[in-house]
Amino acid sequence: MASQPNQALPHGYQLLNYRIDKQISSGGFSLVYLAYDENELPVAIKEYLPCALVLRESGALVQASSAENLNVFRYGMKCFFEEGLALARIGHPNVVRVTNFFRANETVYLVMQYERGRTLQDYILHRKKEIREYFIRRIFAEMLGGLREVHAHKILHLDIKPSNIYIRLDGSPLLLDFGAARQTLTQEKSSLNPMYTPGFAAPEQYGHDRDALGPWTDIYGVGASMFACLSGFAPQAANMRLEQDKQESARKLWSGHHSEHLLELIDWCLKLDPLERPQSVFVVQKALLEKDKVPEVTQKKFSLLHTIRNKFSKLKTGGER
Repeated sequence: MASQPNQALPHGYQLLNYRIDKQISSGGFSLVYLAYDENELPVAIKEYLPCALVLRESGALVQASSAENLNVFRYGMKCFFEEGLALARIGHPNVVRVTNFFRANETVYLVMQYERGRTLQDYILHRKKEIREYFIRRIFAEMLGGLREVHAHKILHLDIKPSNIYIRLDGSPLLLDFGAARQTLTQEKSSLNPMYTPGFAAPEQYGHDRDALGPWTDIYGVGASMFACLSGFAPQAANMRLEQDKQESARKLWSGHHSEHLLELIDWCLKLDPLERPQSVFVVQKALLEKDKVPEVTQKKFSLLHTIRNKFSKLKTGGER
């Protein structure tokens, strides 16, 4: 049975010291509102509201749609709250700023600094494949500075895609809508359908082993987002690539139109094997800021790392002596 859409909080609703103006976006796990604080300054408020678990037809209170969904909803609410707590500790110009988080109406709310601009997805659709390499290098190099800070706080984004990269009016990028709590919930509770964005989710996100996730998982989303800037669409979904990889390399598609360095970097980020991708955001950011060829020695280094890790894993499990 398909989940029903939840009723948004109405215009003028008072949520603590915030006045709701209107809903500005929605997803399977949350609604986002434009609101104003007591000083009439705009803020964005994200409400935890998973359609598969709860249903609000009227009023403000959130109620689980069934008794069996109640525990799952509460577990997800805990994950959502903890994510808000972690993000509130991050103060970086390229990461959405969480200024408050609280419980109300039997759910959780994150209050974020409101920014004016448009998403990279809107930019791609408007430009129609005419995005310059300089723009891609600048936007992603700056955004990755924020992602490095996020990873330094032991948080993974897990939903990097053009619609979650916001371009402010001054042209600077902002990383939005973290999906770590959503990923945890769908992995731990099999009653929920996984919430992946086809083409941008890494192959390891389709499994149930959280230990397989790491910075390399976000790096796949970065590569897929850069690919979308050039193509106007997402790469082939990773789970389908695992069955039959039909994804053409960026180097093959755009050789002669963009630098080999950028195309090689995109292909490197989109490797299906997590250990064959760059293992840190710093490596990708450094490559974007430099215009030389992606060093083969670096790629060989990670191939060697892959071999060592495989052997170590076998030793731990008794598979190799």
